[in-house]
Amino acid sequence: MNNITEINKKIKEGFVGQRMIVLPPNIKKSIVNNPLIKNLYLTAIGYYPKAIYHDRERKTGSNQYILLYCIDGEGYIYINDQVYTLKPNTYIIIPKNVGHRYKSSNTNPWSIYWAHFSGLTADALYQRSLEQGALHVHAIPYDTSRIKLFEQVYAILEHSFHEKEMELTNLYLQHFITSLIYYKELNPVTYDTDSVSLSIAYMKNNIQQKLLIEDLATRQGISVSHYSRLFYQKTGSSPINYFNLLKIQASCQHLYFTDRSIKEIAAALGFDDQYYFSRLFSKLIGISPLKYRKTHKK
Repeated sequence: MNNITEINKKIKEGFVGQRMIVLPPNIKKSIVNNPLIKNLYLTAIGYYPKAIYHDRERKTGSNQYILLYCIDGEGYIYINDQVYTLKPNTYIIIPKNVGHRYKSSNTNPWSIYWAHFSGLTADALYQRSLEQGALHVHAIPYDTSRIKLFEQVYAILEHSFHEKEMELTNLYLQHFITSLIYYKELNPVTYDTDSVSLSIAYMKNNIQQKLLIEDLATRQGISVSHYSRLFYQKTGSSPINYFNLLKIQASCQHLYFTDRSIKEIAAALGFDDQYYFSRLFSKLIGISPLKYRKTHKK
């Protein structure tokens, strides 16, 4: 009796409200020959809500990557004698061809969106999901647009496996996965809180000002030498050169969208000398401001 109970407490699938689609072999074959999507493609996708007793083990792993994205409850992933805990608003990508087991908490079962995917780009995306080269559980903010994107992928698959639908599905898949992996880059204001990022944000908000490196370093509470070193390490540029580049990029917008004179644009961006501005523009853009306007403004 106890053995039967234990078996019933290990379920691969079959949960109330679950959704799952596994692509048939002939569809997979057509995908790997499609130049638009062969480098990143879906093989299976699903959603398991409140998946109590969910327990899946692959002793030799899978030949695809497995994305597990938890929105509720809790679960555990076992890989190479390491235990990774998934909680709400976290995800992990299980590497291919590596033995693993994952299971839902018996007392607080997880609700997970999951996808199996493969392709050459999949290898690179997996590497991007690592933290200093190591497997990592990522905490991310909940985003309704991400869930909507998943629903679009699933709805298309429910409707058809035709070529264009498969192309759209897998293009959406890439968007879905990258929304997880690049969540910090998609929200730089929230996550870029180091001194250099804060300084760059300040530059952008004060693009019309004349800023000295001493002012910028003082705002971050560090010495000029240390500030300059940190800035160069992150951007490959000195602070003032970077600020000037931001100004020149802004001037391109003025040249394209307004009828202001070169002198007016230079003054609006904090340049007292329009000829210095023009020389700097030519150096960074490759052509003069006047030629840029004639070339690009219709």
